[in-house]
Amino acid sequence: MPTSPSQVNGPPQPDPPSGAADVPVCRSARRRVDVVVLVAALALAVWVTVGLWRNPDGRAVTVNSSDQALFEWLLAFGAHALTHGDNPLYTYLLNVPDGVNLAVNTSITVYAAVFAPLTYLIGPPATFLVILTLNLAATAVAWYWLLSRHLVGDPVAAAVGGLFIGFAPGMVSHANAHLNWTAGWLVPLLVWRTFALREPDRPDPTPGRPGSVWRRLRWLRNGVLLGVLVAVAFSIAAEGLFFTALAVGVFLTVWALHPARRAEARAALPTFVRGLAVTASTAGILLGYPLWLHFAGPQRFHGTGFDPVIHAEDIAAFGAYPQRSLAGLVGWDTTLAPNPTEENSFFGVPLLLLAVACFGLLWRYADRAHRATLTAIGVTALVFTVLSWGPRAKLDGTYTDVPLPFALLGQFPVINAALPSRLALVVAPLVGLLLAGAVALLRARPGSRSRVAWWVAYAVALLPLLPTPLLTREREPVPTFITAGTWQRYVPPGGVLTPVPLTVDVTPDGQRWQAYALAHRQGEFALPAGFFLGPGGPDGRGRIGPVPRTFDTLLMQAAQYGAVPIVTDGTRRLVRDDLRYWRVDVVVLADRVHGAKFPVDADVLLRTTTALLGPPERVDDVWLWRVAGA
Repeated sequence: MPTSPSQVNGPPQPDPPSGAADVPVCRSARRRVDVVVLVAALALAVWVTVGLWRNPDGRAVTVNSSDQALFEWLLAFGAHALTHGDNPLYTYLLNVPDGVNLAVNTSITVYAAVFAPLTYLIGPPATFLVILTLNLAATAVAWYWLLSRHLVGDPVAAAVGGLFIGFAPGMVSHANAHLNWTAGWLVPLLVWRTFALREPDRPDPTPGRPGSVWRRLRWLRNGVLLGVLVAVAFSIAAEGLFFTALAVGVFLTVWALHPARRAEARAALPTFVRGLAVTASTAGILLGYPLWLHFAGPQRFHGTGFDPVIHAEDIAAFGAYPQRSLAGLVGWDTTLAPNPTEENSFFGVPLLLLAVACFGLLWRYADRAHRATLTAIGVTALVFTVLSWGPRAKLDGTYTDVPLPFALLGQFPVINAALPSRLALVVAPLVGLLLAGAVALLRARPGSRSRVAWWVAYAVALLPLLPTPLLTREREPVPTFITAGTWQRYVPPGGVLTPVPLTVDVTPDGQRWQAYALAHRQGEFALPAGFFLGPGGPDGRGRIGPVPRTFDTLLMQAAQYGAVPIVTDGTRRLVRDDLRYWRVDVVVLADRVHGAKFPVDADVLLRTTTALLGPPERVDDVWLWRVAGA
């Protein structure tokens, strides 16, 4: 078992604690633990998502149904783009006539392409659920693999760390429909391949033999592999990739500057830099067009419409318990997060105390070189904890005037598009490393009289965080008008259909309809709006959805407040102008309309749209207004 970074295939990593190497680990025992971890991870992932598994096409997550609709649409659109030769990173099927730059959105292009056959076979909702479940399980398994094979060595200790990280409060919180953030399995792979960049070249045992140069020049091979992985990570979770790069950068900087590691870091630097240059070149080639679209393409924007003060982690949240946990089930949860999807820390006081105790235990038995690694872990955790608090401190729901470092960093490009509270997600893997390291040390010292007390502390800290299933709800069905393909008789090829109200984040039905049509190969209809990030926000920043016009503003008022607005002849003229601008062919109202944040009264919408456009006709199970040439 490796006992220092120099003995591991990769770099500066958290070293096994002193004495951990004394734990005998035979191959058969490790394989048994491998199987147990795999089964446990899959079981926990299914347990968390069990509400959706009961009926993937008929149920949706309760607290974030709009994001679920978006990711289902992305899977359907990506499969359609792949099979029809369309641009997967820019579409005119939303936001007519300007279209949507998906490169600045979370396009999950790799997932859409890899799972395209499944999307066509079982539909976007079921494919979404498969990916979500696999994300959770794979995150735990990937961290277990990294810990057991490269960091702590002890498979039992690695199981504790991997399962904690894979089902940490932040991961379970983001399981409310975030296919990007639950793809945490990317992080240990990125860490592994980044650390591998310092591997020295091997002598060529068979000069001239095909492939021998590739095997000998490790910096070239490792750089290409990491570059490909970076491209994949960018296509699935660009924000997560950015946070991982920041965290690894902070860790390596602290580690390399420590006096005990300075000489080793200086010796490895040339090889590391060469590999990093290959990584940048490889990723740059693969991501050239996506990066151009992201930073210079049409419909780009800077920053987001999210307030970094609101979307910052409450200091008290680190000691609080999450809603979807055993502690939350008995009423110990709080409402300190801006919404239940963003419980990014929520470790609970016992786990915070245990993490500090684990750090102290490892420090006590570590030599000077190992303490460099522990220092890097501690500094990285502290940096990302403070940054997650946002531009000014917030304690137990009360905003203060105390400025924090993010107030300065948040002015820089790229960083200004990140939600500071999500920086707390970096802390969970670091806590997991400490938990795993302490278990390895305790198992290596079987005679320790305090072991029972430690196991009790682990139980007290971790049992309240056991996840409970996500809340789910019955979703409004896709109308027969769509599923039967009747819409094709009313919308010409390339035509525009708009639901009532228009499709935005709080009323996402239209994108579900469009996803159904694309996944079932019915053809294309475009939507005048959509749930996406685009330009048009204050101070040139981004906003969710298009800039409102008269028609969608009136319909949203009716949907949100349950009352028909005042309609005049002038209002009707403005509405007709909007429909011409969007080139709308038909307006459609279903009998049931989903409101992601509030209930929607379809009868009020029927009366409002009738006042604006005149009497509708009944087609299948929808009300329809023909408005071509309005």
